Amino acid sequence: MSDNQETFDEVSEILKHIMDNPTVPRNIRRAADESNNKLADESEDPTVKASTVIMILDEISNDPNIPVHARTLIWEILSKLETVKS
Repeated sequence: MSDNQETFDEVSEILKHIMDNPTVPRNIRRAADESNNKLADESEDPTVKASTVIMILDEISNDPNIPVHARTLIWEILSKLETVKS
């Protein structure tokens, strides 16, 4: 398994945790679901997938309604995705 795929698998697990958490606002869970679907798209280049998800999550990480624990998880995801190489 490639390093990128390992990273995507780790990120996917964190996103599922966010999506399954009822204390996280619906718009944040929706963005996590959208990000998870992007990561699962095998036809896309890994760097493009990572960039797209970074863009989605960076936007919601600034949402004032996001709980602190979810924001911390999103920052963790962003740092993991920044290591993806082509």
